[in-house]
Amino acid sequence: MKAHPSAPSVARYRRPDDPLWHWLEERDSVQVKDFLNAANLDCQHWFKPLSSLSEALYQGHLARRELAVTGLATPLDHYAYWSETAADADYPVLWRHPLGAGLDHHDSERCGHQCLIDLQALARDEDFLELGDIVFSEDEQWMAWTLDTRGDEFFDLWLRHLPDGEARRLESGIGPELCWAEDNATLLFTRYDDTQRPATVWRRHRDETSAVQLYEERDAEFWVGLGKTRSRQWLVISSASRDTSESHLIPAAAPATEPRCFRPRQSGVEYAIDHRPGTFYVLHNRAGPHFRVDIAAENAFDHWQVLIEHRDDTTIEEIDTFAWGLVLTERDHTTAQVHLRLLEPDAAHSLQRDEWLPIFEMPCSLALADNPHFHERRLRLHEESFTTPPRWVEIDLDSGARQVLRQQPVHGDLAPEKLACRRLWATACDGERVPVSIVARADLIDSGTLPTLLYGYGAYGQTLDPWFSISRLELLARGAAFAVAHVRGGGDRGEPWYLAGKLAHKENSFRDFLAARNLLVEQGFANERHIAAYGASAGGLLVAASVNLDPDAFCAVVLDVPFVDVLRTMENPELPLTTAEYSEWGDPREPEAQQRIQGYSPLDNLAPVSWPAVYLQGSWHDTRVPYWEPAKLYARLLEMNRARGPVLLHTDMTAGHGGASGRFHAWRDVAQQDAFILWALGMAERERAHQGGDAP
Repeated sequence: MKAHPSAPSVARYRRPDDPLWHWLEERDSVQVKDFLNAANLDCQHWFKPLSSLSEALYQGHLARRELAVTGLATPLDHYAYWSETAADADYPVLWRHPLGAGLDHHDSERCGHQCLIDLQALARDEDFLELGDIVFSEDEQWMAWTLDTRGDEFFDLWLRHLPDGEARRLESGIGPELCWAEDNATLLFTRYDDTQRPATVWRRHRDETSAVQLYEERDAEFWVGLGKTRSRQWLVISSASRDTSESHLIPAAAPATEPRCFRPRQSGVEYAIDHRPGTFYVLHNRAGPHFRVDIAAENAFDHWQVLIEHRDDTTIEEIDTFAWGLVLTERDHTTAQVHLRLLEPDAAHSLQRDEWLPIFEMPCSLALADNPHFHERRLRLHEESFTTPPRWVEIDLDSGARQVLRQQPVHGDLAPEKLACRRLWATACDGERVPVSIVARADLIDSGTLPTLLYGYGAYGQTLDPWFSISRLELLARGAAFAVAHVRGGGDRGEPWYLAGKLAHKENSFRDFLAARNLLVEQGFANERHIAAYGASAGGLLVAASVNLDPDAFCAVVLDVPFVDVLRTMENPELPLTTAEYSEWGDPREPEAQQRIQGYSPLDNLAPVSWPAVYLQGSWHDTRVPYWEPAKLYARLLEMNRARGPVLLHTDMTAGHGGASGRFHAWRDVAQQDAFILWALGMAERERAHQGGDAP
């Protein structure tokens, strides 16, 4: 790659008394916006020679995708609900139709159809729009929803009487979550504290002008959340940190009842509850780190009896109850594969049925889809993999019959059956085996080294189960490979995998990522000179810290809203997320934690070495990773002037942490990312030679 000089715009903004560029945190400063706008112009200028490639990627993506989308209808008690997105629309419209009245999605007269909310129309006057939650009263005559119109995750609460009542705003600046009580009149919602932590739960009757506070969480490391058991008998207020949780219960039919604590919190103990009449089912790690399932009678919260024992080789991730029994989501530590386990107990809680649903391929993603009916003996599942587009299937628990309800269509010349996936195992520096997935065209995957994009995240126990991506097909069709490093800190091999990549063990994540990169090269899948890396949010920390450890590992990196100023952020308890993150990264007020975080925080470990080409992205309204984190890294890398390629920064001035809210805007952003990646992998010149033109 060609070297690129320092951008003059950065030199103009340098302050000798602030070599770390902390002044970029001054959001209200005109100079900050000037700096970001200048960086955006520089970025735009650099991408100009790639504009035809970016447009080809964008148009190719659209050609492969179903643009006019009708979602799978979900039946509640009285109506079936679904969404429709027009071919030229950014946002969907939500509809419903009475059950038993012959639903026809293609009825041009829309006989019996009721339009509930038109997000496309609402977005016409907004730069940003995100639906936080939408819920229906028990009789389905009232609809409530939350909307964010800035990207800062502050939501407004709206209420509408169906089918034709006017929408009215009840609350502003609240959290996204909502929950109806079973009285058709009472809504529960959350409010933030000064650090945008969901700290309180409120109750509001639809006909009253003010809300009543139900619960307050005073511990700054805990966030509150809302839920309702599938039995619809209990409202659940959860309060949790990264490693400790507590639940309070309210009878769903009597929402004015004082919340009752199910079990007081115990440091390091997490639990979640669900319900069948007479019995609570408790998923907890009190008896072991991989979780077990206990039962407790409704009138004896404190008396727990074991139903499913703790196992050394499996983590139980979720529990979902039905009138007939329950479904456990379990993860095998050895294979890093998720499974669904069906349990049907009798009245004495002896298991009459205990079986795993079949896996359609390995590795794959498998999860329960929308199953709102407590008594239903047909389960809806969601399946997908790196080579299988998302599909929704229904399984009859009695006959075993399996029906595909919907599958995402894929158009174009690269059909899913022309793809192939491999699961590899890298050996980390401490001997641990790290799963690595790679997907490419079936005719190329075993035919020699390929230009490769390596993706990772590695935090909060989040799993990177296989997922299909239509936009990814644009890279694969051109001969690139896409790989995923399932590093420690994620949950891919269960709870032990998460624990081995947090706090004092965080550096394992970075070493695992580099081990995955080296494996791909050593086994002949990836081209050593043409392997790039991508990380977003905490994944940006993963990639940036890995580059600091080995600057020559990648030819380029894409860092999307990257968490790179870890120490400074964790030292500021007034920022959103900081206090809740102590149990993930550590509390820097403790000298050992401070030293540990400082040892890997990317901005604290920049050295005058040759970084790869970098494409940084930030969002002005991002409250999770503030815009100034990628901006500081951009400024300091350009000051060092040692990068082997361009150092670029684009800040979306209208978006939040998740980027652009409209799908076409988001897809254009992806196309630009992919153009940068293809350029970095040495594939843009070939593409442009075919089209005619010069690469940057």
